[in-house]
Amino acid sequence: MKSLAKDKEEGQAGEIDLTPMLDVVFILLIFFIVTAVFVKEAGYDVLKPQASTAQFATLDPILVAISPAGEIYMDGDIVEPRNLRFRLEQRLAETPNAPVIVQADQQATNEHVITILDAARESGVSSVQIAAEE
Repeated sequence: MKSLAKDKEEGQAGEIDLTPMLDVVFILLIFFIVTAVFVKEAGYDVLKPQASTAQFATLDPILVAISPAGEIYMDGDIVEPRNLRFRLEQRLAETPNAPVIVQADQQATNEHVITILDAARESGVSSVQIAAEE
């Protein structure tokens, strides 16, 4: 009987408990997820106009895209022009002093760009920029 108990003790001594390592891995995973920077895309890939003075934007901008058909996209959703001011005010509450970057397609009309500029002015945006390719 003693030899059977001794064999069990020797078998257990060779095992490695992975639970603490898994705990550390999950804690690191949670840390990286929480600290990652999430960029909210406008939700529509536009063909931007060319500009010789294009500069890279800093901070965490509010992206608003205009499709060739005149649809306005913000955070991946189509936004009605009458609701754009409200949506901009919501985003400004999350990130104060964030610039608005208008990503207008080359085929979009000036009327739609002016609609976005007016909504940005009415919502109190401090900086409005037009996206362009270098």
